[in-house]
Amino acid sequence: MYHASFRQLQALTLVARHESVSRAADAMHLTQPAVSLQLRTLEQITGMALTRKVGRNIQLTAAGEVMAQFSERILRLWEQAGDELAALHGVTSGTLRIGAVTTAEHLLPPLLVPFTLERPDVRLKLQVGNRVEIVNLLARHEIDVAIMGTPPRELRTNAARFARHPMAFVANPEHPLMKKKKVTLADVMDANLLVRERGSGTRTAVERLLKEGGHAFDFGSEVSSNEAIKSMVSAGLGVGFLSVHACALEFEAALLEVLPMAGNPVEADWHVMHLADHPIAKVAAAFQDFVIENGQDLVKRELEAFYKGKAKSRAEGRAEGKPEGKDKAAEGKARARK
Repeated sequence: MYHASFRQLQALTLVARHESVSRAADAMHLTQPAVSLQLRTLEQITGMALTRKVGRNIQLTAAGEVMAQFSERILRLWEQAGDELAALHGVTSGTLRIGAVTTAEHLLPPLLVPFTLERPDVRLKLQVGNRVEIVNLLARHEIDVAIMGTPPRELRTNAARFARHPMAFVANPEHPLMKKKKVTLADVMDANLLVRERGSGTRTAVERLLKEGGHAFDFGSEVSSNEAIKSMVSAGLGVGFLSVHACALEFEAALLEVLPMAGNPVEADWHVMHLADHPIAKVAAAFQDFVIENGQDLVKRELEAFYKGKAKSRAEGRAEGKPEGKDKAAEGKARARK
């Protein structure tokens, strides 16, 4: 019916994704006029207008939406065909498209390094965002595998638990709440609770905790990154609710400590998943199997180091008769200032 080239389909797909000819040109390593020519040629082939300019952005027409959806599928199928042919020769290759929630980025190195070392022909394409962003990427088939906490209810996925995911209320070791024997949710809410933006997994988790505890969700500040929350909390500007995995360095440097609360840390799980009823690339399936088989042990080492460090800190504090973590906090701050 139509005699379009892969380059033309790629141009339309990237313009649809970025809503910009210039950004599509950057992604394709072409000039803007070259991308515009690809679009005009595709419009001549289909006999329909595929894009329209709205302000500074390029948007798709109804025909463009249809064409972009099929273009994405065609390009992905072609890529999968290459992966399948390589698999016939016993080689796991291709592009591994992974999406991970922001909190999970600290888990990725121990998962990706051993996987890729054993499979040098695998190329990585990693996208990190909040929970809503990763779910949307999965729904649009822009990633093959997603790593997050609770699987989304709005999508049908094949999900598997692969590791524990503790989240905790944390504070500077010298924060007044650290001196209390038992901290309550009311105490935390009165101490300028710092939370992630709407759509984040930790934001959803802390909202649920407060609701289950009979409290209205009332936070002190909304912050769009884990790093910013850690910096503010370690400076004594409030209390945070974060993944334990995201705080490994700060715990080690005694810049942060888990608040003495019942049920803190809160235990949850990490899941790896792909869309159900949708073909998954060989390389993506291999990665998901690898994570399910090895993820628990890889993450467990990190958690064991955290709990051992926590127990050691408490033992040292009791032996010296000083508030836990005080001297280490001072040392950590001194190192941070250098």
